[in-house]
Amino acid sequence: NHYFHMKRSRHPMKHYIIVKFSETVKEKEALYPEIEVLFKKAEKIEGIHQVSFYPSVIDLPNRYDFMILIELEREALAVFDASDIHRDWKAKYGSLLTAKTIFDCC
Repeated sequence: NHYFHMKRSRHPMKHYIIVKFSETVKEKEALYPEIEVLFKKAEKIEGIHQVSFYPSVIDLPNRYDFMILIELEREALAVFDASDIHRDWKAKYGSLLTAKTIFDCC
């Protein structure tokens, strides 16, 4: 069973965070550098291999604004979720968001 193998294996996984700011945020692009710097700190967590930040190239009401990709070992996800980085992300930016999608895959 392919699904069972993926779940039990120790292969690196990809954790996508896809974000849409609320309409009240007018200077979205000004926030991108500080958000990227915040998430890049996660690369110091054991088991996190790379963090990439992708701003959207299309600014339309039905589009999300940016995506963060964290490439990590499955076991590192719980460490990241409990980290100051994740706590600071939610505390500082959570109220600015209208939507967030999380997707995990191998």
